[in-house]
Amino acid sequence: MPVTWNATAWLPGLLGRTLVPGWHPPGSNDPDCQLTPARPRPVVLVNFTIGSGWEWGAGSPFLANNGFCVRNFTYGNVTPLPNFPLQALGDIEKSARELAAYVDRVRAEFGVAKVDLVGWSQGGGMTPHYYINFLGGADEVHTFIGIAPGNHGSDVNGVVRPTTLGPVWQLLLRPFLPALAQQITGSELERRIYGDGDTRPGPRYVTIVTQHDEIATPYTSQFLDGPGVTNILLQDGCPADQSEHLSIGVSRRTWGFVLNELAPAEAAPVPCIPVLPLWGSN
Repeated sequence: MPVTWNATAWLPGLLGRTLVPGWHPPGSNDPDCQLTPARPRPVVLVNFTIGSGWEWGAGSPFLANNGFCVRNFTYGNVTPLPNFPLQALGDIEKSARELAAYVDRVRAEFGVAKVDLVGWSQGGGMTPHYYINFLGGADEVHTFIGIAPGNHGSDVNGVVRPTTLGPVWQLLLRPFLPALAQQITGSELERRIYGDGDTRPGPRYVTIVTQHDEIATPYTSQFLDGPGVTNILLQDGCPADQSEHLSIGVSRRTWGFVLNELAPAEAAPVPCIPVLPLWGSN
């Protein structure tokens, strides 16, 4: 199906997740999809915090339209409702185990040793990093692309400081919304995940970052350091790109870079297309 390139691409999915059992993003979980020499690995989409697949209303069909076999799942549900549209809020260590189990199922489904991961925010940050660092993911992931990734935690646009309000917010949030507490800069889990370095031998790491990010802040914390890393700042060569944490996932430029990284033999220049933020001018 055609990709909808606008900031409301996720709205039908938000309703679909709530109302339709077994709903998944357009283009994903097609049982008839076949790998090809040019597309030799399935792509697993990893949701952002409060996401459950609806956020991939632009990206999932884009990847499918470009020949990839796309898989999506839900994780981190803190409610008893399997179709609850706001998930990825549970304990990140548990969520990483859910990701590891899902990747094992996808690898078995396609008969491959490795998958590619494309994640957004938490899904491009702490959850897959825990899986890669501690649960064997370094041997099971070929390319890991983080879109506005929540690497190294967030100071929530400067509001939460690790030495002042950070511990208070962690104490308040941990019993009810563990993933929010764990993603605050300076949390015990953040220190454990990145304490021995950002990367592990094996995967290719890619970050796609916007300087206008207002959630995973400071935006520079999203970059990774280590061998096999490609850090992409959307404003390099395109100051008109005003993508922020949410509009970055429905941006043609973002998905142009994703396509280049998943299929480097077909890489093409990504044009400078003005992208507006969802929340007005930066």
